Amino acid sequence: MLAKKTRQIINVISGISAVGIALGTMALVIVMSVYNGFDNLAKSMYHAFDPDIMIEPAVGKTLPNAYAFDYLKEDKRVTAVYPVIEEKVFLQYRSQQAVAVMKGVDSTFMATSPLQNYLTGGEFRVYFGEVKEAVLGRGLARELGVNTAFVDPLWMYYPKKDMPFSPLNPMASLQREKIFPAGVFAVEQQYDAQHVMVPIKAAADLLGYTQEATQIEIRTSTEKALKSLAKELTGTLGPDYKVLTRYQLNDMLYKMMKTEKIIIFLLLGFILIIISGNVLGSLSMLILEKKEDTAVLAGMGARQSLIRTVFVLEGWLISIAGWLSGMAAGLVVCYAQIRYGLISLPGSFVVTNYPVAVQFTDMLVITGLVLGIGFVAAYVPVRSVFNNAISFAYPGSSLGVSK
Repeated sequence: MLAKKTRQIINVISGISAVGIALGTMALVIVMSVYNGFDNLAKSMYHAFDPDIMIEPAVGKTLPNAYAFDYLKEDKRVTAVYPVIEEKVFLQYRSQQAVAVMKGVDSTFMATSPLQNYLTGGEFRVYFGEVKEAVLGRGLARELGVNTAFVDPLWMYYPKKDMPFSPLNPMASLQREKIFPAGVFAVEQQYDAQHVMVPIKAAADLLGYTQEATQIEIRTSTEKALKSLAKELTGTLGPDYKVLTRYQLNDMLYKMMKTEKIIIFLLLGFILIIISGNVLGSLSMLILEKKEDTAVLAGMGARQSLIRTVFVLEGWLISIAGWLSGMAAGLVVCYAQIRYGLISLPGSFVVTNYPVAVQFTDMLVITGLVLGIGFVAAYVPVRSVFNNAISFAYPGSSLGVSK
């Protein structure tokens, strides 16, 4: 590949091809790793709020017994199981009002939820002694003007069961609960703008529930445990219950992220194909330049397949050199970003630097793509140019007929 050639332009084109492939490979490594970082970040934020497995009634809004699934606590695959009461309620804080999704939770949720790592103010708790407290999303807290340093109560309202609405005395138709803001979390814009965590007893009192719950949430120890337990529960609980994993809860999101990753990979792969066209051109010129040398080799007994292999390896080495240097450079940049945070994210975000996650499977796919494109780019000119060029220059040479 580095041998001196009569036409120096071939060296220049080969060098440009290697550099182009190196840059393309480096771009693939960096872009895919940054995408993986954002992908993992998005999943961790949704996982902070959503459970691994959720059990809901197939018909209706509530499960009759909130603690009917406590037996799952004995399962080694389960790290936490707890009932939840979730419903839309009307909130009032001072003179500000809003409609929000109330989520009634117990002490198990508060102790095990990753949401506590996304607290931006106050305390992550729903009780202070006997005082009922709430943890609100940042968007909802801003809408209501909530400040956890103040002692103003947060009022929750919900229509009473079997009570007709009275326009003359509307408050008589509503059940209300007084609660005090304790903390504010910020995990994802949609959740932040809608949700408020309250004690499950306060939620039950507001809705008039006794033993009911709207859902059972389960957190598992591993991804394998999640899949096996979800499959098992789906089979044992039957059609009266819906068993949803965290991927099914956000099915559209995860499908969209996978599709985006594939599109990004294909676009960068297409750029690599265009860059590899330089290999095709330089190798075609090299074959034409080395007509005399190949004829000499043929005269010495070299078979056509051997000479073809020499040219294919010559072209493929350009791609291999570009792949090696590009892969190394890309991994170094990713490591530097992970270790030192060289590039920061603009504005206010949950992380300050661009997240990066290098995945071994992605590196294997990139390797296969780059070397595969490189091999095709080397093989095509040898197959199409080789025989025609040599036979035209040396019509009587054995090169044209050797097997």
